[in-house]
Amino acid sequence: MQATKLSAIAAVTAVLGLSGCATESTRTAASASYTSSPNSPNSNTAAASGPQRDLTAQEKKAIMDAVAPSLRDPKSAKYRWTKFPEVVTEDSVNYCGMVNAKSPFPAYSGDQAYIVEAKIVGGHVASAVIGLIAGGKDREIVATMCAKYGLDPNKSN
Repeated sequence: MQATKLSAIAAVTAVLGLSGCATESTRTAASASYTSSPNSPNSNTAAASGPQRDLTAQEKKAIMDAVAPSLRDPKSAKYRWTKFPEVVTEDSVNYCGMVNAKSPFPAYSGDQAYIVEAKIVGGHVASAVIGLIAGGKDREIVATMCAKYGLDPNKSN
């Protein structure tokens, strides 16, 4: 019982610590990259209103490769994907989605929201790095972070 409480406290501490890892320049670049035009007045919400597309199989693999180390059994994970902007003007952007998987922290198993920083080459996701992943009650922390970029992992399918 005591070990479970300590594990849960450690998990929450790690999530909260990671939530502050994004720098202001990363936030600015990510917001700008999701705009439908460089002069868009509200770059944080342009992601939902600009032209969107599905990720390619290669792009999904790059994101899964970034998320997999945070999962207990990555091969059994079921991903739900959100749309991606058709036009990306930056070399990296943030992307949010959901994965139903086993977490190293049992309280987080099941639906987990994640945010990754995706490296863009030729308008497509070439690689990604996990920013934050959380399930359970802490899934809202990730959703809140995604909302700062005009993204919503709950809109994944």
